[in-house]
Amino acid sequence: MSRSLPIQYGLKIIREETHMGMLDGLLGGIVGAGMVSVVSSIIERHGGLQGVVGEFEKNGLGATVKSWVEAGPNQPISPDEVHKVLGPDLLQQLSEKSGLSVQDLAQRLSQVLPQAVDKLTPNGAIPKG
Repeated sequence: MSRSLPIQYGLKIIREETHMGMLDGLLGGIVGAGMVSVVSSIIERHGGLQGVVGEFEKNGLGATVKSWVEAGPNQPISPDEVHKVLGPDLLQQLSEKSGLSVQDLAQRLSQVLPQAVDKLTPNGAIPKG
């Protein structure tokens, strides 16, 4: 049987799936199984955790998101702020994926995003790669 994909390409896919699998495993205990794919989609859509943090910073929530990354208590975020940062199009897509209304999804994300970012930055910094 011949391979249609170069081996290097196949290894890249395996590494990405392993990374997302580890991410899903870590997030599952924090955000609950139902929200893992939503949070993973947000991270993926923004090109990684740094992109998510950057989006919050661009929307005037730099101090808030910084509290999630650094050691210490996480500052809260409101569902309206989640909506502002992620935007209506992405929230609608994630709403359809999760089966939650946009309002319920924004409410859930206002609770789980601080925890998720906090746990994904255990050393007070965004991991490289």
